[in-house]
Amino acid sequence: MQIATVRIEKPEAVNFILGQSHFIKTVEDLHEALVGAAPGLQFGLAFCEASPPALVRWSGTSAEMIELAKRNALAIGAGHSFIAFLANAFPVQVLNAVKAVPEVCRIFCATANPVEVVVAQTEQGRAILGVVDGISPAGVEGEAEIAERKALLRRFGYKL
Repeated sequence: MQIATVRIEKPEAVNFILGQSHFIKTVEDLHEALVGAAPGLQFGLAFCEASPPALVRWSGTSAEMIELAKRNALAIGAGHSFIAFLANAFPVQVLNAVKAVPEVCRIFCATANPVEVVVAQTEQGRAILGVVDGISPAGVEGEAEIAERKALLRRFGYKL
């Protein structure tokens, strides 16, 4: 077995969700869940089929996000993994809908941070072992950072 990392390639501000599912129906069900969770959402999603013909299946509402999803899914290459790029939304707006899709087994990350996907390669194929999401902490927040965090959440409308 060999272990490698795959860097997610995307524009800095674009959010994405990386997960694992278990059935080809994932593409249609995730598409429906995303559209239903955030009307007007622009997204692209791709799913790595784990049995023949072993294709990257895809869907979405934005050509740019679809291309990102296809390119990154192919680079990761882990069977039954999926990736959804969001053009005008945050994962928090759609994550519960994604997790509620019956085929979804787990979510590895939902972020706009730089991400490296840690993959294992065997004779059979690839598996996602985990992700490196963002950077390591530089310290512990103080009173000023607490105030900034609370103001940010209220500015975004997540807290009153």
